[in-house]
Amino acid sequence: MRLGTFLLVLLLNGVAPAYALAQPQPPKDFVPVSEAPAGEQIPAMPLLGSAYAFIWVGVLGYVWSLGRKLQRIDREISELESRKR
Repeated sequence: MRLGTFLLVLLLNGVAPAYALAQPQPPKDFVPVSEAPAGEQIPAMPLLGSAYAFIWVGVLGYVWSLGRKLQRIDREISELESRKR
């Protein structure tokens, strides 16, 4: 058992560094983004800004609705306390 484990560790120590150093080659028709035509590039900033705006509008709407519900509950508690007296 120990010999098998030792051989496995020895094998992985020899194979893993060589595997990590091997750099994958890009496909032959690969074109870096910096060299792509302007018509084929995606405008990232407007999309990212829209996504953030959408999320913030949703969060603020949720907080606003929680505030309204809390005010209503506080009002109902006040009414119940006044009835109790």
